[in-house]
Amino acid sequence: MGLRFRFAVISDPHIALPETIWDSPNRFHLVEVSLPALEQILDHLVTLDLDFLLLPGDLTQHGERTNHQWLAQRLQKLPFPVYVVPGNHDVIARDGADPAIGFEEFPEIYQAFGYRDGKTPYYHTEILPGLQLIGLNSNSFDVAGNLLPMGYLDEAQLTWLDEVLPTLQSDLVLVMLHHNVLEHLPGQSQSPLGQRYMLQNAAALIQRLEKAGVQLLFTGHLHVQDVARQGSLCEVLTGSLVSYPHPFRVLAVEQDDDGKLKIEIQSQHLASVPGWPDLQGFSREWMCDRATPFMVKFLTSPPVNLSMAEAEAIAPGLRHFWATIAAGDAQFDFSHLPLPTQRLLQAFNATDAEGKPQQIDNSAVLVL
Repeated sequence: MGLRFRFAVISDPHIALPETIWDSPNRFHLVEVSLPALEQILDHLVTLDLDFLLLPGDLTQHGERTNHQWLAQRLQKLPFPVYVVPGNHDVIARDGADPAIGFEEFPEIYQAFGYRDGKTPYYHTEILPGLQLIGLNSNSFDVAGNLLPMGYLDEAQLTWLDEVLPTLQSDLVLVMLHHNVLEHLPGQSQSPLGQRYMLQNAAALIQRLEKAGVQLLFTGHLHVQDVARQGSLCEVLTGSLVSYPHPFRVLAVEQDDDGKLKIEIQSQHLASVPGWPDLQGFSREWMCDRATPFMVKFLTSPPVNLSMAEAEAIAPGLRHFWATIAAGDAQFDFSHLPLPTQRLLQAFNATDAEGKPQQIDNSAVLVL
C-alpha cells in the first residue's frame, strides 16, 4: 500500500516578543503580528487531522534567545510532531552575543523538533513508516564567524547526504531547508537581489537528490508564495507569516504502489488578528508604500537592467509589483509601459511553458 499523509507548512514567522521588536520603519514585514498570527494558525491546525508541521526557517526576528525559547515552548504543546530548520535570522553570527544565540545553541533549543542529539545542525528522521524527512542547515559563516549573505551547504553535510540518501531509497524522502534551491523568479540565480535568497551550491544538492530519487523540497526565505519545478524536483516555497499575504499551507500527499506522488496544496491567508481587523489590506499597502526604492534596485538589476532614469520614471507606477509577486500566481498588465520594458517584465507573470496563465502557487494538485 502507498503512503497517505497530511501536513502543514508555516514559514518565516519571525517571532518577536513585544519587548524585542526592532524599530525598522522601512521593512516590508510586520513582526508586530507574529505572536497573534502564529497563535491563530496553531489554534486552527490543531482542529485538523495533521500528521506533522514543517517550519523552514526564520523562526525569530533576529535570533533572540527569548524569542527562540518562547517558540520552542509553544511548539512543544502541539499534538502533532513539528520539524524546524534554521534561517538566516535565527543565527545571525556563529558565536552569538546576547541577546542572540550562537550556532551551537540552535539544535539544543530545538532538540524536540528534529535535532535529536541536540548538537548536529542537520538531521534525518522517520516521520511515519516509509516517510523520511531531511532537515538541512543552509546558513554559513566566514572565518570570523560572520553570517554570509548566500546559503551554502558545507562539505560535512554533502558528505553526510552521500552516506544517508542511499539508505533511504526504499522510503519517500522530503527535504527542508531555508534557502531556495530552484529559481522562483526569472533570473533569480543571476540577480544580485535574488542570489542572496538561494543556495550558492544548489547544483551539488540537486545532483544528489536526483540521483536518490528525491522529488519534494520545502523552503522559505524569499517571503513569496511559489511552486517551482525543475526536472523531477518540485520545490514548495511558502511566504512569510508576517508579510503580505500572511500565508500558510496544508498539503495532502498520496503515493501509489508505483511510487507516483499526488500532492494537493491548499494555501490559506490570515484575514485579521487583534489590532489589525483588515490585515490583508493594511499589510499590502504597508508593503506598497515602501516599494519604490526596492523597485528602482530591482529594475536596474539583472535580468531587467533598465537605466537609472528609466527605473526612476516607472518605479512609482509599479508600487504593487512585489506585493503581487509575494501573493503568488501573479498576473500583470504592463500595457502602460514602453514596449521593450513590457517584454522584460512579462516573464514575471505566472505562465506555463506555452505562455498560458498557470495557477499553482497557492492551490493546486500536482502529480510527480
